This record gives sequence, structure tokens and C-alpha cells, in this order.
Amino acid sequence: MVISFVVATKWTTAANAIFLQNSGIVWVLLFSPLIARDAIRGRDVAAASACLAGMALFFVGRLSAQGMAGNGVALVSGGFYAATVLLLRRQRGSASEWTAIGGNALGALAAFAAASHPFDVSIHELGILAFLGVVQIGVAYSLFVKGLEAITAAEASIISLLEPVLNPIWVFLGVGERPTVFALAGGAIVVAAIVWRTLTTGSSPTGGIPTPD
Repeated sequence: MVISFVVATKWTTAANAIFLQNSGIVWVLLFSPLIARDAIRGRDVAAASACLAGMALFFVGRLSAQGMAGNGVALVSGGFYAATVLLLRRQRGSASEWTAIGGNALGALAAFAAASHPFDVSIHELGILAFLGVVQIGVAYSLFVKGLEAITAAEASIISLLEPVLNPIWVFLGVGERPTVFALAGGAIVVAAIVWRTLTTGSSPTGGIPTPD
């Protein structure tokens, strides 16, 4: 999942890669009952549809047909993303924690083996790599795995759509680039859909489908 997403960001625009990877929420909704044993409620579909519509508005003017190979890899990354969410939700507990650790370790080894000059990095670049590895991957996975113990795969996927919405905020704070009106409107729709879905969450995290002991 991680490698295909990184490749996609190299072969197509960042906006295309982010939007197409997050389309994996469709696969989460389709396969949650089968893989994660979570029932899919109507409000899951409604919230996910609203989020995808908001994201489409959010990326107006940023999506393009350029880099079709990258777009294809981004779609594949979306499938891997859905599989990751569903399988972590199915396992839960310590098993899912070790799955996340092992998966990322294998991904790191694969990327290291594919690198043409793996040791040709500066101290500054090492600092960036350390931050991304510890915070953006390690801390994020720890929180995500913990969250999947309490909510369904569909809910987790919907809430995680906050990530692309926050992107222009960090860009504005970091480099001063102002978000467009479309981005603000799309972001508002996504946030509203997530808030509505969160406030209407039922009491049963498994959605009424029994899971084996």
C-alpha cells in the first residue's frame, strides 16, 4: 500500500494520488461484511458518498488526466488501502499490531532493496525520513490500529478522509498557499459528513454481526 502510493505520487499529481487512493473506501463498504464481519448501514453509504462528493469538489482544478500510469497505480494503492483496513479490523488486538509492524518492515526492506543509492542521503534528508517513519507512519498506525478495536472498518475509512482535507491547511501554514473556495466548500462537506456519521454511531462496533471468539 505504502510503496504503491509513493510510486503514484511520483508518476501522477499528488492530488490524483490522494483522491484515487481514498476511493478505496468503496471497497471497504463492499467487503466489510465478508472480511471484517461488520454490517454496513445506510448511514455509512450516505456519509461515504457525501465525503467522496466533497473530495471531488475539494480537488477541483487539481485533478488531471496526466500520468495515467500513476493514476492506475493510485487506484491499486486504494485497493491495498481497503485490504489493509479490512484485515486489521478483522484481526484486532495484538495480532493487528504485529501485522502493521511486520508489513511496514517488509515494505521498508523492499524499498531499500530497490533504491539505487540507499546511503546517498544528507543529514537533513535523514531527519525527514526519521520524522516520516516515526510520526507519519509509526504513530499514525498505532492510533489507527487502536481505533479499529472500537469502530468498524467503514467508520475508520470515513474518519480517515480528514487526512486529505487537512492537506491545504498544512500547506497554508507551511508555505502560505491559500486554499480555493472549492477546496473550502469540499472540506466543509467532508467534515460535516464525518461529524454527522460520528454522532449517529451505534452502540455495537461490530454492527450486529457476531464475530467468532
